[in-house]
Amino acid sequence: MGKYEKLLIKILRGTSDANISFSEICQLLKKFSFDERTKGDHYIFTKEGIEEILNLQPKRAKFKPYQVKQVRNLIVKYKLKLEEEDDEQI
Repeated sequence: MGKYEKLLIKILRGTSDANISFSEICQLLKKFSFDERTKGDHYIFTKEGIEEILNLQPKRAKFKPYQVKQVRNLIVKYKLKLEEEDDEQI
């Protein structure tokens, strides 16, 4: 199981929303093929076929708990799947 799969399980479980790294969630959203743009300390994520726009801000190096819930709800609502990882090829 890769690190993104572990992070996804941690997010979906919902037991440690206040203890998730901001950079890890940003990388996870990119794995879900979200487009990212920044404006100051606001990170804006969009994806074709998803009407919601995620406007996220770090709280120190962590993610704000209510924003983790927004990401979780989006993953569940749209049944998002991780893309295959290329690092398993030899």
